Amino acid sequence: QVQLVESGGGLVQAGGSLRLSCAASGSIFSINAMGWYRQAPGKQRELVAVITSGGSTMYADAAKGRFTISRDNAKNTVYLPMNRLKPEDTAVYYCNAGEGGRHYYTPSYWGQGTQVTVSS
Repeated sequence: QVQLVESGGGLVQAGGSLRLSCAASGSIFSINAMGWYRQAPGKQRELVAVITSGGSTMYADAAKGRFTISRDNAKNTVYLPMNRLKPEDTAVYYCNAGEGGRHYYTPSYWGQGTQVTVSS
C-alpha cells in the first residue's frame, strides 16, 4: 500500500497562485509515477498532470503553461505550483500514484483530496 498526504489547497483570487504538495509513503517501490487529478462539482474527475520517476511529464490542456509538476524523489514528494488561476480551476484536487510512462498513466493509489477555490 501507498499512503498519500496532500497539502496546499485553499482560497485564492483569480490570477493568483497556489502550490500543492503530496508526500508518498509505504510501498514506494510499487509506483513509478505520481500525479494530480481534479473534480469540479457536477463534473467527472480529470487528469491534471503526471510525472514519472524519470522526469517525464504529461499535462491536461487546461494546465499547460500555468501548472508545472515536479518531484523530489529523495522525499517521495510531488509538487504542483499553479499560476494564473481561473475560477474554472475550482475543484477538489486529488494526489495519486501508480504506473506511468511518457504517454500513459494508471493511478492505483489516491489521496483524500484538497479543495482549491478560485474566486472571480
